[in-house]
Amino acid sequence: MNGPDPLAQLRDIHLPDPVGWWPPAPGWWLLAMVVLAIIAATTYFISRYIRRNRYRKEARQELQRLNAERLGHSTRHTVEQLAMLLRRVAIQTCGRVAVAPLVGQAWLKFLDSKGETDQFTAGPGKVLGEGHYQPTVEADLDQLFPLVEKWIRRSKKC
Repeated sequence: MNGPDPLAQLRDIHLPDPVGWWPPAPGWWLLAMVVLAIIAATTYFISRYIRRNRYRKEARQELQRLNAERLGHSTRHTVEQLAMLLRRVAIQTCGRVAVAPLVGQAWLKFLDSKGETDQFTAGPGKVLGEGHYQPTVEADLDQLFPLVEKWIRRSKKC
């Protein structure tokens, strides 16, 4: 052979530079945006749920307080407090315009319809209609407290 060896001039196999992690590929950007949107939506809906149901939690705490203090008060006082508590929860769920004019049987029917029961018109809840306006109040508080608690749990927006 007359000249330099052409195979000697070849370079060895070389690897390309390693791929960097930044900037990510467009698919990763899209995935990050979707995950952030899901987190934001979940946070929004959970906080809205908590805000909308705060009244229910506070009413149940008030009911527990009334139940704990009922031995120190008369039956009349306890029934009046339960009636006011139910009225406040009903105003929160259905609005003052719809709830404020309801008294007597209309009030009890409203409680029955929203609580999906008949225990206010025909059961221990009857005393909440007009019983607390009577000179003496006869009420079975052991049945009335669970009834009120159940109504608070089931109360829904009108």
